[in-house]
This record gives sequence, C-alpha cells and structure tokens, in this order.
Amino acid sequence: MLQKENTKHKKIKYKLLLILLPAVIVQILILVFVSGALSRKSMKKMATNALNSSITNQADNIEAWLEGNIQNFSTVKQIIEKTQPSDKELQEILNACYGFNTYCKEGPYVGTASGKLFKAEESEKASSDPTQEIWFKQGMTRVDMSYGASYVNNGTAVVTASGLLVDGSNECKVFAADMNLKSIATIVNSGVKMDQASSFLLNKADNTILAHRDDSRINTVLSTSDGDALMAAIAAKINARDFETVELKGYAVAFREISGTEWLLVSYVSDDTILSDIYRLTNILVAVGLLAIVSIILLMNYIISRVVSPIGNITKNISDMSEGDFTIEVKKESDDEIGVMGDKVSDFIHSMRRMLSSINNESKKLKEQSDNSDRVSQQMFDAAKSQADAMSNLNNTVDQLGVAVNEIAKNANTLASVVSDTRNNTKQANESMKETVEISKKGRENMEKLSEAMENIKTGNAELVVSINEVGKASEEITKIVSLIAEIADQTNLLSLNASIEAARAGAAGKGFAVVASEIGNLAQNSAKSADNISQLIGEVQQAITTVVSQAETSAQNIEANGELINMAVDTFDQIYQNIQKSNDLIDSMIKNVEKVDDVAGSVAAISQEQAASTDEIIETSRKMVEQANSITESSHQVADNSHELANTSDTLTTYVQKFKI
Repeated sequence: MLQKENTKHKKIKYKLLLILLPAVIVQILILVFVSGALSRKSMKKMATNALNSSITNQADNIEAWLEGNIQNFSTVKQIIEKTQPSDKELQEILNACYGFNTYCKEGPYVGTASGKLFKAEESEKASSDPTQEIWFKQGMTRVDMSYGASYVNNGTAVVTASGLLVDGSNECKVFAADMNLKSIATIVNSGVKMDQASSFLLNKADNTILAHRDDSRINTVLSTSDGDALMAAIAAKINARDFETVELKGYAVAFREISGTEWLLVSYVSDDTILSDIYRLTNILVAVGLLAIVSIILLMNYIISRVVSPIGNITKNISDMSEGDFTIEVKKESDDEIGVMGDKVSDFIHSMRRMLSSINNESKKLKEQSDNSDRVSQQMFDAAKSQADAMSNLNNTVDQLGVAVNEIAKNANTLASVVSDTRNNTKQANESMKETVEISKKGRENMEKLSEAMENIKTGNAELVVSINEVGKASEEITKIVSLIAEIADQTNLLSLNASIEAARAGAAGKGFAVVASEIGNLAQNSAKSADNISQLIGEVQQAITTVVSQAETSAQNIEANGELINMAVDTFDQIYQNIQKSNDLIDSMIKNVEKVDDVAGSVAAISQEQAASTDEIIETSRKMVEQANSITESSHQVADNSHELANTSDTLTTYVQKFKI
C-alpha cells in the first residue's frame, strides 16, 4: 500500500469565500464612492445655483435700494431747481430734509463754485472749500444724480450721490448727499439668502471695499497681496475682469455687477458648508455598505456549504486512490457538474485497473530486452575505446605540425611588418630630403641676393663720403665769408665811433648824425656777434663731418669684409646643395630596393598564412574525430549504464504495480 501523506488541506469553501468576498467588498465600495461623488457633484451644482440665485436677489435688492435713494434725493433736487429758492429758502429746504432718510441722516447739501456750503443747521457736514472735495468734482461731471467713488469724511467711510444743480442762478452748484458705508454693509449682509454664505461690495474701478461684515475692511483696497488667500484670489479674478462663478481656495465664489454703478457684489460660501450634508450621506452609505457586506458573507457561507458538500465524498475516494486502493466504487449523488465529476472519477478508476495490469505485463518484457541491450553496449564500448586511443595519437602529431607552421607564419608576418615600416620610414626620409633640397636652393638664392645688396650698400656709402667731403669744402668757403663779414663789422664799428666823435664836436647840429652813427655802431656789433656764432656753428659742422667721414670709411671696410664672407657662404651653399642632391638620389634607389623586399616578404607571409590556415583545418578535423571517438565511447558507456538502469527500472516498476489493489 502507498504511504498516506499527513498534510493539512484547505477547504474549497474558504477559498471561494476568499475569492468572492474581496470582489463583493470592492463592488460595494465602488458603489459607495460613485454615489458619494455623484451626490457631491450634484450638491455643488445645486449650491452654485443657490449662490447665483442669492447674489442675484442681493444685487436686485441693492439696485432697488440705490434707485430708491437716488429717486429720493433727485426729488429734493428737482424741487430746488423748479422753485429756484433764495439762499434763505434753500436753507429752509435743507433743514426740512434733515433726518428724513434713515441712510442719510445728515441730509442733502449744496456746494457752490464760490466756495459756499449749504447744509441743514443740525448737520455736522463741514468743508472749508467745497470745490476741492471729491463729491463736488464728481457732481460737476453729471446733471442727473449718481453714486461716485467712496472716500473718508470726518473719519467716516461714505459714498456720495451727487449731480449738477441747475436752479437758474449764474453760479455753478452741486447737489449731494452722503451714504454711510456701514449702512450699505447692513443692506448687503442682510440680503444673503443662502445659509452660511458671505458677501461684500466693492468699487471695481479701484477695488475699494464699500461693504463688508468686517468693519475694518470697509473703504480699504482689495489686492492680490492680501493676507487672506481667498481675498487675494478674488482680487486676481477681479483684475482679470472675469466675473464667472468659480471655485477659489475651497470656496464657491459668485460675482454680480450692480447696474448703473461701478460696483461689484461678491458672494462666497465654503465647500465644507456645501458638502456637510454629503458628508453625512457618505457616512450613512458606508454604514449600509458594511451591513451589506456582513449579510453577504453569511449568505455566501450558507450557499457554498450546500453546493460544496458532495465534493467531500469525491475527495475521500480520491484520497483512497492516492494510497493505491483502486477497489473502491464512486456513487453518483447529483446531476450537476459535481455528479459529472464523480462519474469521471469512476471511469478513471476502471481505466487505472486495466492500465496497471498492462504495465505489469510489459515490465516483464522490458526486463528481457534490457538484458540483451546490456551485452551489445559492452561490445560497442570496447571497440569505441580502441578507436579513441588511435585518434588521440594522430591528433598529437598534427598538433606538433600546426605549432611549427604557425611559428613560420608569425616570423613571415613579422618580416613583412618590419619591411613595410622600413619602406614607410624611407619614404618619409625621402620627402624630408626633398624639402631640404628645396630649402638649400632657396638659401643659396637668398645669399646671392644678399651679396648684391651689400654691393649696393658699398656703392652708396662711397657716394655718401664724396658728398660729405663736398659739404666740408662748402663749409670752409662759408668760414672765409664769415671772416670777411667780421672784418667789415669791425671797420664799420670804427667808422661809427669816428662819426660819433665828429658829431660831438659839431654840437647841436650833429645830434641827428650822432644817433645814426650810434645805430650803425650797434648794427656792426650785432653783425660781429652773428659772425662769431656762425663761425662756431661751422666749426661744429666741420667736426661732425670729420666724424661722419671716419664712420663711413669704417662702414665701407666692414661692408667689404661682409661681402667676402657672403661670397664664401654662397660657395658653401652650392656644395651643400650638390651633396643633398646626391643623397636624395641614393634614397630614391634605396626606396626601390625596399619595395622589392616588401613584395617578397608579403608573398612569404601570405604563403605562410595559407599553410597555417590549412594546418588549423587539419587540427580542427583531427580534434573533431577525437571528440567523436570519445563521444562514441561515452555513448556506448551510457548505453550500458542505461541498460542497467532500464533493468533496475523494470524491477522497480514491477514492485510499484504490485502495491496497487486491482
């Protein structure tokens, strides 16, 4: 009998539960998530519609409120324009209007171009120069009353409705009334129809906040650098002039322009407020989902237990078969897939009985055939071993021949490489020698040109010496002329002295002649001094000429010597050029001989390589034959081993078959 394995098996019921439950749980979670997401989307849409409806209602209320106040003030303005009252009557009208409007307790007032301010006597409105006030400048631009920009008046943030007053007088007047921004904030905040929503009103021309729940923000400018992230985002939206309802920083934000003004109403509500009901609904859905999961687990456990119970009997029969007992009989307990499985197990048992009987008979035949194979494989092994020894000896001989041929091929390749390198070096030397020949030729030509230049310098130097000598002779002639001028100056000086003496003797009659004689004497002295200076300069020139002549003669001697050296250098270059030309001819001859040697070495290397390749092929063929012989020997040995194993397997198979009950 087969040994029973002592292992613990998992029940299929639990496997089914592990497979089905996660799928069911995931489906329920998906349903909860989708329901929550759809509800969230629907709620946000409803909230956005409610916010738009609320801000529309607020805007309508604000517009109606603004229009009502404008009509109220316009009525007073029209009364003044029709009655054209005097200053006293105007004062009485303004006194009567004080406190009649709860949003404008100070009542209306009038400013004139002359700087007067008419207001109710109880009003605290003050202005030293109405023409410089914002409300006056705004009122001058329109006839009908309209709201302008907000500003601070006596510490109170206000917005003024103003217009040009046409009362028949020749003076420009502005009729105005101040609306406290806190009053407008009350109107704005009380008009919010959506729970927990907030609103504020601003002038989109300069982003000044006109109304807000936070009084500290009234009459401040909304900017993108605001410390509140939501307010900064709203400022960016307003600067872009985009007034569509949008999601900003976790809030739903709606915008509405107030017609007839530069005002913009902004209303917003947080997503947490909008989705508070969704959060509660989601929690309820999660609780219902958990309850459904528990119910499904209990129901699935009951159903699976009823369906899987017939498999237990089949499992017991299969366990008996695994222990080698094929005498069992499987009963059919149902008509479903499990019943079909029982029928197939019964068919398998009958098939196994027949197969085990056949295996027992075939194992006996296999035993006889394995004995015959063992004898034949032993004979093959002996023959293959002898052949492998002979092929091994042949392979060793061919290996030695291959080594010798490879050595010859390597030496031939080395010779060819050396000859090739020598040929390349010789070609380079030939090219360098040719360049040297050209350079020496150019040097010889340059030396000849240098010799001609030295001859020209020598001739020019001789001409310079002749010119300098002529200059010396001319300077001697000038010296003689200067000496003559000096003698004339001396004689003139004596004559001037004698003339002065004679003029002195003549007395008053000779004074004019004495002056002339004195001037002639001065001229003679100046001429004598100039002659002396010229003599000195000519002496210096003669000395310089002597020095130059001496240097020119020395240069002529040096040029003569250099000319002889240059002629010797020209002769030397001629000899160098002839020797280099001979060397170049010898190198050309050597290159031709090296090329012949290179051809011979290349031929020897090619022949050696062919012989080496042929030897390698012989070695490879011999090696393959040895491997094949060894493989035959090993295969025959394996056949013998397999025959023994086959015999053992036949015995083992017979033993196994005998363990089964059939």
